[in-house]
Amino acid sequence: MRKLRKKSQMVLYALSGMGVNMLNLMFNSYLCSALLIGGFGENAIPYQTFAQKDLIVAGVWAVFALVAKLIDGIIDIPMAAFSDGLKTRWGRRRPALVIGFIPMVAAYLLFLVIPDPSGASMLNTVYYGVLLCIFYTSYTLTMVTYYATYTEIVDNMEQRNFMSNAKSVCDIIYFILGYVVVSMLLKGLNIRIVALIVLPLSLTMIIPLFMIKEPSNRNGSEGAEKTKAPGLVKSLACAFRNKSFIMWMIVYAFMTFGVQLFLGGINEFFSYVGMSMIYVMAASFAPVPLTLLLFNHIQKKRSFGFAFRYVLITYSVGMLSVYFVGLLEAGTLKSVLSVCAGLICSLAVGAMFSVAYSVPAQLAAEEEERTGVSNSAMYFAVQGLFAAVASGIATGLVLTFLKVTDGMMTYMTVIAAAGTLISFLLSFALPKSIVKLGAKEISDKEQG
Repeated sequence: MRKLRKKSQMVLYALSGMGVNMLNLMFNSYLCSALLIGGFGENAIPYQTFAQKDLIVAGVWAVFALVAKLIDGIIDIPMAAFSDGLKTRWGRRRPALVIGFIPMVAAYLLFLVIPDPSGASMLNTVYYGVLLCIFYTSYTLTMVTYYATYTEIVDNMEQRNFMSNAKSVCDIIYFILGYVVVSMLLKGLNIRIVALIVLPLSLTMIIPLFMIKEPSNRNGSEGAEKTKAPGLVKSLACAFRNKSFIMWMIVYAFMTFGVQLFLGGINEFFSYVGMSMIYVMAASFAPVPLTLLLFNHIQKKRSFGFAFRYVLITYSVGMLSVYFVGLLEAGTLKSVLSVCAGLICSLAVGAMFSVAYSVPAQLAAEEEERTGVSNSAMYFAVQGLFAAVASGIATGLVLTFLKVTDGMMTYMTVIAAAGTLISFLLSFALPKSIVKLGAKEISDKEQG
C-alpha cells in the first residue's frame, strides 16, 4: 500500500471515519433509546422518542441488544479475516469498505421506519433487533477495514500516534455534533428527522477510496504485495498468542464498559437528573485538542503506562463529579459545577479514544515486522470483540435495568466510574512492551 507522507494527508485520512462513527453514535445514544419512553423527562418524550410511547417489549429488547452486541463482537473475527484475505484487482481494503458501507446505510434508514405504530409489540422488537444486528455487522466490516489501514498506510509509531491523535480530535468533533448539536436540534425536531439530517455525514468514508492505493493482490498479479495474509484460524491464533495484546484487551474492556455506559445512557441521565447535557458535553469535548497535547507530553516524559493511568483515574473522578452535581437542586451553582465536571472529563476522553487506535495498530505492525504476517484487521477485530461484550453488558443489560427501575438512573455515572477504576487497577499488570510503547529502545527482556 502506498504510504501517506504529509501530515495534511494523515489528518484528512483520520477524518474519514467521522461520519460512519456518527451513525454509530446515533444508534447507540439516540435511536435505540428512542424505542422506550422510560428514563426520559416529560419535556423530552415528544422529541427524543419515535412515537411518544413504548414500541418494543423491554425484556426481550434487553436480550436482543446484548445479542446484537455479542454478534457485533463475534462477527469482527470473520469480517477481519475477510478484509485481510480479500483478493481483487483493486487490492483488499477498498472493496471491503464498499461491501460494508452499503448495507450499513440501508439498515440505518430502515431503522427509522415503524412497522407497528400501535405500540409495544414483538413485531417491532424483532424488526429493530434484526436491523441492529445488520447495522453492527456491516459497520464492523467498514470500520475494522478502515482501522486496519492505520498499520499499513504510514511507516512508523510516530506517524501512527499522530494519525491516532488526529482521529481522536475528529472523534471529539463528532461527539460535539452528536451530543451538543443534535441535542439542540432535539429541542424542536423529532429524533427520526434529526437522524436523516445526520446521514449525509457518512459520506466521509468515501475519502479512503481515493487515498488508499493498492495494487491487485490476486495470485500471480504483478506488483502484488509480498506480506502474507493468513486464513481466519491462523490470523486469530496470531492475535491470541500475543500475551501483551490480550492483557491490553482485558484492561481495554473495563475502560470501554465505563465509557459506553455513560455514552449509551447520556440522554436519559441528563434528562433524569435535570442537568444541561449541552453544557457538560461542550465542556468535556471542546478542550480535547489541548488535553491530547497534555497526554502526549506526559507519555513522553514518563511512559505510556503512566499517562494511561492518569487518564483512567481522571475519567473516574469526572464521572463521580457528575453524579454529585446531579444531586443538587437546579440553579446557577448546579450549572457552574456541571461545567467543572465536564472539564475534568475532558482531561481523559480524547486520550481514551486515541489509545484504541494507536495500541493495536502498533502491536500489529510489530507482529508484521517479526513474522511477515499482515493481519492488522484481526487485531482491531479482537479488540472489537472485547469491546462489544463490555458495551453489550453496559448498554444492553445494565442500562436497561437502570431505565426500568425507579430511581436507578441517578447511579449510572457511579457504575461507569467503577468500570474505569477496575481498568486502572488492572493496568498495573500490563507488560512493559505496552507500558513503554513508543519508546525508542525496549530491551529484549522488557519485551518478554
